[in-house]
Amino acid sequence: MADSTTTATPSVLDPKGSPAVLCFSTKHSVPCYSFGSPVSSSGEVVFNTGMVGYPEALTDPSYRGQILVLTYPLIGNYGVPDMNVTDDHGLPKYFESRRIHIAGLVVSSYSWDHSHWAAMKSLGEWLHEHGIPGVCGVDTRALTKGIREEGSVLGAIHMGRSVPQSLTFDDPNKRNLVAEVSTKDIVTYGEDNSPTIIAYDCGMKYNIIRYFVTQHKVRLVVVPYSYDLEANAANIQWEGLFLSNGPGDPTMVPETIASVKYALTVGRPIFGICLGNQLLALSAGAKTYKMKYGNRGMNQPCIDLRTGRCYITPQNHGFAVDAESLPTGWKPLFLNANDFTNEGVVHTSYPYFSAQFHPEASGGPCDTAFLFDRFVGHVRKEPQPMQLLSPHTYEQRIIKKVLLVGSGGLSIGQAGEFDYSGSQCIKALKEEGIEVVLINPNIATVQTSQEKGDVSADKVYFLPIRASIVHEIIQKERPDGIIVSMGGQTALNVGIELYNKGILKAENVKVLGTQIPVIEATEDREIFSEKLKEIGETIALSYPARNIPEALEAAKKKLDIP
Repeated sequence: MADSTTTATPSVLDPKGSPAVLCFSTKHSVPCYSFGSPVSSSGEVVFNTGMVGYPEALTDPSYRGQILVLTYPLIGNYGVPDMNVTDDHGLPKYFESRRIHIAGLVVSSYSWDHSHWAAMKSLGEWLHEHGIPGVCGVDTRALTKGIREEGSVLGAIHMGRSVPQSLTFDDPNKRNLVAEVSTKDIVTYGEDNSPTIIAYDCGMKYNIIRYFVTQHKVRLVVVPYSYDLEANAANIQWEGLFLSNGPGDPTMVPETIASVKYALTVGRPIFGICLGNQLLALSAGAKTYKMKYGNRGMNQPCIDLRTGRCYITPQNHGFAVDAESLPTGWKPLFLNANDFTNEGVVHTSYPYFSAQFHPEASGGPCDTAFLFDRFVGHVRKEPQPMQLLSPHTYEQRIIKKVLLVGSGGLSIGQAGEFDYSGSQCIKALKEEGIEVVLINPNIATVQTSQEKGDVSADKVYFLPIRASIVHEIIQKERPDGIIVSMGGQTALNVGIELYNKGILKAENVKVLGTQIPVIEATEDREIFSEKLKEIGETIALSYPARNIPEALEAAKKKLDIP
């Protein structure tokens, strides 16, 4: 790991607990303190950015064999609920399986005192019961930055301060993790429901079962990952096939892939989540690969290639589908807006589709739960129209040079917020290594200051802010992008004029930040009112009045003001 991972100061962050050490296969180590079971353990070190949801995360089978680093600084403050509290299906109500699956837990600051109405024990006590080590006093954000820069690494938690010379690191991705977490028996939920869907348990979270059986009233038959669907020894009469989430390398389960390949020849609806996305793609003939550090957390942005809408999704995976390897008839369905990796696939003719994220959440947002509606709709033979956008629509242009339009000629003391926002914009752009060209005729501003220590633009034009002048600067400087949303009304008006005349398009200059159509919609009351109506929001009623009697009449008769 990078040196940043060794900057933890346990005596400051969390001096309580028994001494321990977090070691990495890169020969780095971090001193820490134990609050879990006093045992040593090793696995792949991964991180999760969620602020809450550690009972769900620790029992998620997808984390099997991994040392989980939580970036949120305070963990354990609400304890752990009772595993014996069950739902209508006999499943633990607050957990995603009946046991902890992580190999170890790493947090910054552990709350030794917890408080919550549903808590039955502390996080430390829970880890003790399951024989799982947990350590605190680690700068988890610095550790996460190291993982992001260098990729996932193998790690080990060892009790005591000394690092053993013979320390070994277990790579869980070399094991068939799915075989370790999959059910051994066929289990049916919602016996009296219909239609019947077979669910391959590759490490399925309990909330998926709840979604299918409770919300969609289907009969869900959960089978082991190795169940031979073509032979169908249990003679299950099925109408749809579901592929669950799970841990590890998808190529380690050829039995599941063989059954999915058979299902693809049958033509019945198929839906996959997380590992299920990778299994569906592999069965179709595509390829998968190990990601640098994976996508884990509750806030991954994913673009729906049917509508262009971006959803915030919960995720937990270290492998991804190579979208370029998808065979004819298959298309990407979702795209990660951060790293542009594949987040789902779909067949253009048959009801086969999948998502790399978790629409059932737990924990995290449920914004994409409509995918369950779509799948069950397919199974019930309800029409599900679809039109896909090209993922190349979201390929970002590399921005190296930006023209920032300032606030124009202002008196000293006026519109200080535009001066501040402009100077902060310059600072942010410079931090990203972007060349900044500024136009602002006002020399008495922070953003035009050339004093030592100030972060200033690379070039400043002290010229009036007019569309014609800005156009001349564009022709001379050839910027990749322009920002007009930091200079107040003057800059906005210039941006709108350049956009509507087609100058920005002709000069191949991309508007950064707030887009011109959005600016026009918010500036025009009538357009703004129509936009609010489109999303079902109301706007305060208003009526013109030229005198007091008209104002009283409008207030009483039209606005119902007493």
